[in-house]
Amino acid sequence: MLTLYGVYRSRASRPLWLLGETGTPFTHVPVIQAYRLPDARAEGAPVNTASPEFLAVNPMGQIPALSDGDLVLTESLAITLHIARTRGGDLGPRDAAETALMEQWALFAASAIETPALEINYAIGNGSAETPEGQAVIAVAAEKLRRPLAHLQGHLAKAGHMVGGRFTVADINMAECVRYAQAHPTLLAEFPAVKIWLETCQSRPAFKAMWAARLAEPA
Repeated sequence: MLTLYGVYRSRASRPLWLLGETGTPFTHVPVIQAYRLPDARAEGAPVNTASPEFLAVNPMGQIPALSDGDLVLTESLAITLHIARTRGGDLGPRDAAETALMEQWALFAASAIETPALEINYAIGNGSAETPEGQAVIAVAAEKLRRPLAHLQGHLAKAGHMVGGRFTVADINMAECVRYAQAHPTLLAEFPAVKIWLETCQSRPAFKAMWAARLAEPA
């Protein structure tokens, strides 16, 4: 049995979406980020990333984490790739070439997309987008994203999906990183194939169920 640690308002959204797609039974331990609590170490505090019982799972104190028997994984993209390989059916790789491509796109998402996309998400989410400083942060982050988004645009315009011409874990991993830039008012419109692909991914029932659960959690 799989055990997934982490709340929906975290990178646990990635494996939670995938698990919804696969219908895989799992135990969910909703570990919350310590910084979101007034006193993470207070008596009666919910299990959080500073709790001893969670630090025994992941000494880094970060979510998500996954246990699968004796195997423990603590990086969200590694978690999704493992679930897809072992329980994902056609959401996972069909051969060694698809395995390599899924790993490559996961690394691309993490290294080229996620950080500047998060900078946009944070600036808009915390209200600093209304300030000159926040606008500068967003402009720089958007410029950093244009080259990787152009690469995605070319790929998706031809292939429709990240790997194998079908929806896979590679789409989930990429979509969840690109999502952080979705709040930008115009950026994704510059890359119509990316925009359409992301909206198609987010129209899937498993994404909608994950997102509804995320919105139901306290912010």
